[in-house]
Amino acid sequence: MSVASVSIWTPPSASSIGWHWQLSTGGSLNITSLVAEPTIQMVDIDLFDTNATVISTLKSAGKKVICYFSAGSYENWRSDAGSFPAAIIGKGLQGWKGEKWLDIRGFGSSDGGDLGRIMKARMDLAVQKACDGVEPDNVDGYINPTGFPLTSADQLDYNRWLAVQAHARNLSIGLKNDLDQIPDLVNYFDWALNEECSKYSECNKLLPFKTAGKAVFGVEYTDKSDTSTLESLCSTPRSLGFNWLVARLSLGGWAYDCTAHIARNFGTGDPSAASKGIAAWEWKNAAVIAGFAYGLAYVLGL
Repeated sequence: MSVASVSIWTPPSASSIGWHWQLSTGGSLNITSLVAEPTIQMVDIDLFDTNATVISTLKSAGKKVICYFSAGSYENWRSDAGSFPAAIIGKGLQGWKGEKWLDIRGFGSSDGGDLGRIMKARMDLAVQKACDGVEPDNVDGYINPTGFPLTSADQLDYNRWLAVQAHARNLSIGLKNDLDQIPDLVNYFDWALNEECSKYSECNKLLPFKTAGKAVFGVEYTDKSDTSTLESLCSTPRSLGFNWLVARLSLGGWAYDCTAHIARNFGTGDPSAASKGIAAWEWKNAAVIAGFAYGLAYVLGL
């Protein structure tokens, strides 16, 4: 029996629902083109970076809006970053500057103290902005080097608590990754969202959601744009009836829809601006490092 309320919107399990996932900008979100695209029924965007007017515009066009926030990590650029006590901030997330794991213990027998208060406030913000659902990220800290002795039980307690809090606010909630705990969490979450199950040969772990009649969304990441590569990445999740995209790692405006076999760009810049932005950053910093090394060698007479 599902824990979700019947009044909560949940995406249909069929893989035919069109959706767009944009959490960062390789060019800003192009609201005009997104609103005008009738095949896109669900939009997953950042809770903090998206204002209520944009969400209202999307909803007026018949789109369902999912709002992303990190539930398992501290991000030093967020407007509520000052609310996190130092004691619950752990080690950095590898590859993600300014982001650190959180201590998610204490939700089995209580409301989670400071962390619980912060996450409730984030879900309240989702309600204020009229989001239809939420996508809490980084909910698998127990298998990562967080700096805290997190257990599987700690993670289950926290993830179930997140689901209960979302449903108490009539928000739909998706389980992000956390594949090994799906059997224990499928009844608490309304849908699943996964990153790169095909790359890691893990797609079968998502089948409990499909069996329960719940939607499974996901993405494979690549910098390539040729049809052969895109279709190859789509093959396994599509064969399982999942709703998959192929996108850039930065989740900008460009994505390839595996169900519709079509690439779309809802950013205002170059379709591959996100990946080019990463490449440009790498080249710029490589040049700075090379210049510094050359100058040092000159000073030392090497």
